Amino acid sequence: MKESIIETAELKVALAQIAPVWLNKEKTIEKVKSYIVEAGENNCELIVFGEALLPGYPFWVSITNGSEFDSDYQKKLFAHYANNSVQIENGDLDELCSLAKNNNIAVYLGIIERPKNRGGHSLYCSLVYIDATGAIKSVHRKLQPTYEERLVWSPGDGNGLQTHALKQFTVGGLNCWENWMPLPRTALYGLGENLHIAVWPGSDYNTKDITRFIAREARSYVISVSSLLSKSDITPDIPGYERIIENAPDVLGNGGSCIASPSGEWALEPVIGKEGLIMSTLDFNKVLEERHNFDPVGHYSRPDITKLSVNRDRQSVLEITNEQVNNTITSNKDE
Repeated sequence: MKESIIETAELKVALAQIAPVWLNKEKTIEKVKSYIVEAGENNCELIVFGEALLPGYPFWVSITNGSEFDSDYQKKLFAHYANNSVQIENGDLDELCSLAKNNNIAVYLGIIERPKNRGGHSLYCSLVYIDATGAIKSVHRKLQPTYEERLVWSPGDGNGLQTHALKQFTVGGLNCWENWMPLPRTALYGLGENLHIAVWPGSDYNTKDITRFIAREARSYVISVSSLLSKSDITPDIPGYERIIENAPDVLGNGGSCIASPSGEWALEPVIGKEGLIMSTLDFNKVLEERHNFDPVGHYSRPDITKLSVNRDRQSVLEITNEQVNNTITSNKDE
């Protein structure tokens, strides 16, 4: 009986610190598939990929004068990015969902989404959660793109501020600098989150401080996963290749994936520049131990004084009703 309790309390996770096949959706999907299989073969129960990994972070914006208005160069790059973005409604993630089911593993994956329910032309930085049955359970569109990201990404909504049961854990996630936003963090805490996923485009500059800070604030495990990208990963088939190569540093994303424990101390220090799976086992009992002295939405909160309101409606400019049809049916019946 004791061994069964210990086994249930543990969760084996894989941090996929990898480079995309930059701005190539199909080839990046193939790479993601291989890592899901590898994680499954190693009995991992959750695998996490970095922000915007599929098909890649828009590094070109900051090194090719991305703010130039009505630039043919920037428009061609955006069109290429859009053509390689993910349309979930078209089944772009179906193979990954099947692999999650076949390998009995949950997946957090950062994508560039081109959703049909927003017209099908604008892009969103989205974090997708696929459970171990292969079902997409949430798609969180980044609430506020950061700085130059606003030149290519659109602001999201609160629909994806959701948590999910994973064994004894309750897991939720945010994209990059959203993790600095106190209220979205609090929304996830209020939903019972005790395993927080923070995804990044690729830099220990981002992960080395906030990962431990969130863990200490929430008394939760925090998994930060960053991608990699080097100048040598950029291929000539990308529009505007010469200008990108001319201005790109040798390393655009150096990783920095890491795990902080509920005490705020390192369970896994940032890993720099190494591509592959980083695996670790988390013990749920550590969450309970640290919640003894502090619980931000439980015994150490005052909801009678401060509360948070969350709008989880999926935003759209179009709302279709059947009012006219219903009136016609009613009129016909009356006749």
